[in-house]
Amino acid sequence: MDPSDQKHFTVVDYVIFAMLLAASVSIGLYYALSGGRQHTTQEFLMADRSMHCLPVSLSLIASFQSAVAIIGVPAEIYVHGTQYWFIGCAYILGLLIPAQVFIPVLYRLRLSSVYQYLELRFSKAVQICGTLTFIFQMVIYMGVCVYTPAFALNAVTGFKLWGAVLATGIVCTLYTTMGGLKAVIWTDVFQTVVMFVGQLAVIVVGIQQTGGVSEVWRKVWEGNRIAGLNLNPDPTERHTFWTLAVGGVFLMLSLYGVNQAQVQRYLSARTEKEAVRSCYMAFLSLQLALALSCVMGLVMFARYCEEDHSDKLSSSSGDAMVIYFVMDMLQGLPGLPGLFVACLFSAALSTISSAFNSLATVTMEDIIKPHVPAMTETRATLLSKALAVFYGLLCLAMAYLTHLMGDSVLQVALKIFGMVGGPLLGLFCLGMFFPWANSAGAVAGLGGGLAASFWVGMGSIFTRNAGSKPPPPPSCRGPLLLENTTVIYTAVSNVTSSEPSGLKSFTRILHVYSAFSCFTVVLTGLIVSFLTGPMKEKDVAPSTIFPLLGNLLFFLPEHLKKKLCCVTPLGQPQAAEHMQPSHPKQRDGGTLPKEDGLSQEETQRFIPNVS
Repeated sequence: MDPSDQKHFTVVDYVIFAMLLAASVSIGLYYALSGGRQHTTQEFLMADRSMHCLPVSLSLIASFQSAVAIIGVPAEIYVHGTQYWFIGCAYILGLLIPAQVFIPVLYRLRLSSVYQYLELRFSKAVQICGTLTFIFQMVIYMGVCVYTPAFALNAVTGFKLWGAVLATGIVCTLYTTMGGLKAVIWTDVFQTVVMFVGQLAVIVVGIQQTGGVSEVWRKVWEGNRIAGLNLNPDPTERHTFWTLAVGGVFLMLSLYGVNQAQVQRYLSARTEKEAVRSCYMAFLSLQLALALSCVMGLVMFARYCEEDHSDKLSSSSGDAMVIYFVMDMLQGLPGLPGLFVACLFSAALSTISSAFNSLATVTMEDIIKPHVPAMTETRATLLSKALAVFYGLLCLAMAYLTHLMGDSVLQVALKIFGMVGGPLLGLFCLGMFFPWANSAGAVAGLGGGLAASFWVGMGSIFTRNAGSKPPPPPSCRGPLLLENTTVIYTAVSNVTSSEPSGLKSFTRILHVYSAFSCFTVVLTGLIVSFLTGPMKEKDVAPSTIFPLLGNLLFFLPEHLKKKLCCVTPLGQPQAAEHMQPSHPKQRDGGTLPKEDGLSQEETQRFIPNVS
């Protein structure tokens, strides 16, 4: 790339970017010096379970809306049109099911780590498997989320790559370590506002410089970027309504139903109703975030159709093209480039800080505390903060590893993130909906699901055509460019134009591989459970089962339902004395959560090592 073609920051842009980082650190410092000053693990890891629904809902959005999505979705729309926008339909079930199923079960158990559910439902071994799988998932994704915006910015502006990486990692580590979950949630609120303002500024200026709304619409319509409803049931086709709807629902369930980073926010709410309300409130904001990204892609197409800017970029990746568009549109408006970069790095900061806090929580609650039960509260809090610092340094190391592997590792890492989420979702579905599933089935199911999803995901990497060419300049007239193009977009990798067959055809179902791996876990788990001796109702911990089968099979006689599934309604658990004496869930013959959850003292009796 010719240095003369690079877009540069002004002093005002640097000031605005620095103000974002300073504001995030200030929020962490405020919560470090106020309230309980993060002196307990409950305050540091769970925000004292005192959060209102509005900040929780905005934090849920910020954790999901990563920098990869902010620059990836516009690039997807720019090259392939608006078919991807239909993934917004998946948000309905993707948020309704967690609100009605997962949140009530998990909140009433008064957990700190979502994987403590797996110990209650199955065994300690299953919990450890789930925890380690989540740690692997988030460590990989942390490096991607830090490196991607820094790499894209460097490709267009010459902004110091490692300066951006270090700034992101250090700021996240500081405010997460100082302020705990309260600081993470409130910085997410601040960063969500910055994200929306930054994207809106680019859209408004882009429309103005393209000639107005009518001109933008004319160009995207003539360029066939407005996609109709594609009802083709073929799962190997790149984008259809069915692949986006089905795959999107399972992706949303894995993120908003069982992912520790999101569930931890539900569990920090004051009441179960607040937690459920926060999930519903996230729907409109997520639709707004998706709409802004898609409209930005359409404006970018209208501005650059019939133009080839690849010679002005040091990278042919789609994300670099988005950054070039932003800098080109806003170059004559001091402060606005800095605002969008602040928007981009806000997304990275929110995702990474969520990862730090959730990783510190599961490591502390699932791995360390069970082996050191006599640890004092002060020492546990200090160790939790040390874990946040450790994962902050590990994040920088992963970003460096991403850099060494090259550009394509971004695709690989995004696939790994998606491939792990499906099996974890399947593990929780196996436990919540199928009472006869046992510990052996859970371990076998998780292993089978991971193997299947990695086979599909890695197969798509190794079977795709080598040496794919970068996207040609889009045309304002003619058919929609679906062939011979590659683009980075959220959770889906580069796609090439050759017609696949056999293994290549199967490995292109990446749109629905979360669903595929989830069903693999459930099916494998049920088969192994029946072969090794299914669990009986009296052996299942109360309130760990959602009565889905009991509700679906309402027409069966009571004795048949009892053989097939637990019939105990959620919120009216059985007595703990019905459990096997050797079961780790048994605690002094009490009962498990009632409608409003357990008190802290009651929780200690049933769930080991919950702070």
